[in-house]
Amino acid sequence: MIRLIVGLGNPGPEHAQQRHNAGFWWLDQIVQREGLSLRAERGFFGDIARLRGPEGDVWLLEPTTYMNRSGHAVAAMARFYKIPPEDILVAHDELDLPPGQIKLKLAGGHAGHNGLRDIAAQLGTPQFWRLRIGIGHPGDRSEVIGFVLGRPPRSELDRIEQTLQRGLDELPRLLRGEFEAAMMHLHRGNAPPPGPSPVPPKGANKELS
Repeated sequence: MIRLIVGLGNPGPEHAQQRHNAGFWWLDQIVQREGLSLRAERGFFGDIARLRGPEGDVWLLEPTTYMNRSGHAVAAMARFYKIPPEDILVAHDELDLPPGQIKLKLAGGHAGHNGLRDIAAQLGTPQFWRLRIGIGHPGDRSEVIGFVLGRPPRSELDRIEQTLQRGLDELPRLLRGEFEAAMMHLHRGNAPPPGPSPVPPKGANKELS
């Protein structure tokens, strides 16, 4: 089962509406729906909350280390609460999926995403769950950094918000460890990309901040 849910993003109001903060957006929705509040915890390098899950406590974490040091926060909580990597779910923005798509997977590479890279490095393994929130791709590798640190237009944001809600709807299954069922529901509900896909072949992403 999932015992630690991490939303990835960059702290501060100047980053709050940027595509790179899609993981924060999803975690914030969990906090709001469950009537919780995040509190700063210096020892865990982030803002945390505790959710009473069906199988026990589930910790929620938004690292405040900036994206490329996200693993320090995740590893600190995992060590303290003795949470194995396979019981961790990381929600993050995904360039390889267009807005309107969201996918769940266990393990894999980081595809240039420095948050995932640092988490895998600090945990010593990539064997953690990922909730991949599609934000699309600018179409040119040289434009990736500006793209992820930019705000999506209303049309894209509407599709992203729909995927966040679908991810929220699957939270009970995730907390019960029903990963195959959650994956089936999420992937089956994905909207087709509008028009020609802006997503380049895998591996074409530039390093992210």
